[in-house]
Amino acid sequence: MTEAAELPPAPEQTREVFGDRFDDVVRYAELLAEAGVQRGLIGPREVPRLWERHLLNCAVLSEVVPEGVTVCDVGSGAGLPGIPLALVREDLKITLLEPLLRRTTFLTEVVELLGLDHVTVVRGRAEEVMGKLTPVHVVTARAVAPLDRLAAWGIPLLRPYGEMLALKGDTAEEELKSAATALSKLGAVETSILHVGEGVVDPLSTVVRVEVGESPGGVRFAAKRAKAARTGRTRRRR
Repeated sequence: MTEAAELPPAPEQTREVFGDRFDDVVRYAELLAEAGVQRGLIGPREVPRLWERHLLNCAVLSEVVPEGVTVCDVGSGAGLPGIPLALVREDLKITLLEPLLRRTTFLTEVVELLGLDHVTVVRGRAEEVMGKLTPVHVVTARAVAPLDRLAAWGIPLLRPYGEMLALKGDTAEEELKSAATALSKLGAVETSILHVGEGVVDPLSTVVRVEVGESPGGVRFAAKRAKAARTGRTRRRR
């Protein structure tokens, strides 16, 4: 049996990025390195690179998230990027959406331990919660699925004129090109590739931004949303 890898000290930039929440992000990193590995939420080989590859890489997403908006982190897993984003941006209202029980249990423990009152954990798949969750301004995701499939799950959760921000790697441009037709059908009106984290991470974090128009998810999902809204009003009247 191999020994668990040790969590390295937080890099200098961590204190600057997380500010007053520095102690909290250290506790979160320790949880990921211990309970996260033990419960199979992250691989043991990721522990030595938790700071640069995961925590800081996700935290810098905050550079492109507007102020005071609602966010749904789709397929949140162990809380990446949702938890780092929540630690640096208390102005956001964040939902961590995750279908697996062992992951939502971990996420709930983290949220309670760190006192993240602006974060809610929801167990479910994106396609199951549409109409049950209030549409959000921003959907975030990281390492969940190829862009076309991710968009089919995430875009229908947006409110009109919202945006999806997907952390991607070297394949971002290629994925964006191959997903162009699917994104158009889902109501996307503009797409771009952003690079964030100057002076914090190297290489920079790559973000695919997909902005939608008045019908997130396209016509089919607009009809589904309208039906879900009517059903909700009927239930409330009863």
